[in-house]
Amino acid sequence: MTGIRHPGYRALMSSDPLRTRLCELAGCRFPIVQTGMGWVSGVSLTSATAEAGGLGILASATMTLAELDKAIGEVKERTEAPFGVNLVPVQPDSEERVRMIISHGVKVASFAQAPGEAMVKTLKDAGIVCIPTVGAPRHAEKTAAWGVDAVIAQGAEGGGHTGSIPTSLLVPLVVDTVDIPVIAAGGYFDGRGLVAAMSYGAEGVAMGTRFLLTRESRVPDNVKDVYMDTGLLGTVVTEAIDGVPQRVIRTGTVEALEGASTLTRFPRAAANALRFRRQTGVGLGDLLRSGRRMHREQDLTWSQVAMAANAPMLTKQGMVDGDADVGILPAGQVVGAIDELPSVRDLLTQIMREAEATLGRICGSGGGTSPEGEGS
Repeated sequence: MTGIRHPGYRALMSSDPLRTRLCELAGCRFPIVQTGMGWVSGVSLTSATAEAGGLGILASATMTLAELDKAIGEVKERTEAPFGVNLVPVQPDSEERVRMIISHGVKVASFAQAPGEAMVKTLKDAGIVCIPTVGAPRHAEKTAAWGVDAVIAQGAEGGGHTGSIPTSLLVPLVVDTVDIPVIAAGGYFDGRGLVAAMSYGAEGVAMGTRFLLTRESRVPDNVKDVYMDTGLLGTVVTEAIDGVPQRVIRTGTVEALEGASTLTRFPRAAANALRFRRQTGVGLGDLLRSGRRMHREQDLTWSQVAMAANAPMLTKQGMVDGDADVGILPAGQVVGAIDELPSVRDLLTQIMREAEATLGRICGSGGGTSPEGEGS
């Protein structure tokens, strides 16, 4: 069996099983990543996660350059712990965003889409840890060849844009494909899941929906209520929003989009594209150039490119404006297993204690990195 050679498995057998290569790379105490969710992962959530010992990721795609500059500064004011910034490489001003996070000394750059070899080199030359999200082993292999430091392998259970391979299959296959640390995502919410991910060979977990449903998340309370009322079968994967698969809560808006023809969806998408351009301060020419890059580099059809701005603007209506009846609500399938809204610190403490208890039950002893930061 090849699995016993994997660092994630070896970590489980070590004297400090919950201190993995992810912790060493990112400088975090716990192997837990809060993903960069657009409109959700702002200053409060990112800084709270970093301060509590996890790796907080600031979502930048929905910010202007000035807003991003201010947000990074505010996170640094709230915590001295390392954190990351999520980048969308096809954004027209992505190079300026890269220069900005380098100038701020941000520890980690994560990516919702493949960053490209040149961008990885620029960031790594500046000492920034690069962690893209992948949905298939071949994507992990390709980005590893570019020199990224780790990958987040997100299975089909994950929220927002997601692939079709279940987490339980994807993670071990990615671990078998690359030598860099693999972070498991899609369906994780507690300490048992963290230990399960490590048994696959992963060296940590990344969570979006679980962090969305915390006190520091800036999602309006009425929208959090919708999430809390959603069951395990209450989400759906649809291409009707922006032309690529996305897992969201099944609502009347989503059903209406799925029932509409491409022809009737297009005017709304075009209007949203112009709104997104104004929101992020991107010029029309830059928006068109970005569309051409998406068509060329992501193998999207022109119809998919035209609809690309639908997701962020419809998400804003739910996550920022609080209009759950009109906007869309990205969510992992794990939403149906969450029934409380803890603080981020309480959440991480609970996860780590549960992970240690799980290890103790399996191995006959506890140990590892306690929530208080003391090894036992």
